[in-house]
Amino acid sequence: MLNNVMPQRGVFFSLLTSHTDRMVAAANATLRLISGLGNPGVDSAALIDEVNLNETSADALKAELIHLLYESFTTPINRDQIHTLALDLDRVVDSLQSVANSIATHHIADSTAQAREMASLGADACIRLNRAVIALEGRERVPEILKQCQEVDEIEARAVEVMRLAITHLFEKEGDEAAAWHAMKMRGFYFMQEAVLDHCKRAAKTLEEILLENA
Repeated sequence: MLNNVMPQRGVFFSLLTSHTDRMVAAANATLRLISGLGNPGVDSAALIDEVNLNETSADALKAELIHLLYESFTTPINRDQIHTLALDLDRVVDSLQSVANSIATHHIADSTAQAREMASLGADACIRLNRAVIALEGRERVPEILKQCQEVDEIEARAVEVMRLAITHLFEKEGDEAAAWHAMKMRGFYFMQEAVLDHCKRAAKTLEEILLENA
């Protein structure tokens, strides 16, 4: 009983790290999915399932962490901050799932250079968040965490530029009704990809706020 009330501090960080491991796995599967669109050798359905399985696993880890927060008398850092970070990371995984599932629901058969770059940037941002969360347990690793968070911010800024370019290309030429529908469909898809980066940036800001409050 006492272990539930006063768990070892490492349990919280272990759950956060495991959650970001699932996030990275989902991001890498999404990258492989988008990069392989139009390639008959790529099993898109299997990759979508992989993203969904990682999201389900991440949800279970988030639920376990939140339960631990409610049951614990002490936490290694402010419990509200841990809760906020867990929700921020969960939004990243949820947005990756939305991107992957939209490929099936919107019948997106081919990718574009911009879609592939956005997916690559999303995977890079997730890797940096994972590194920052892993380092969170060690107070001496603050500079490393700040560096990873800054890189997430830079990646998100690059993604905004890529999305703007992608949307500009979509509407450069007028076409028939089918072309207009395709442009609107891809516009929505790019915005879903951008949401991944937005949530990564939000999680990075939460990490920075944790560092400031616990300096």
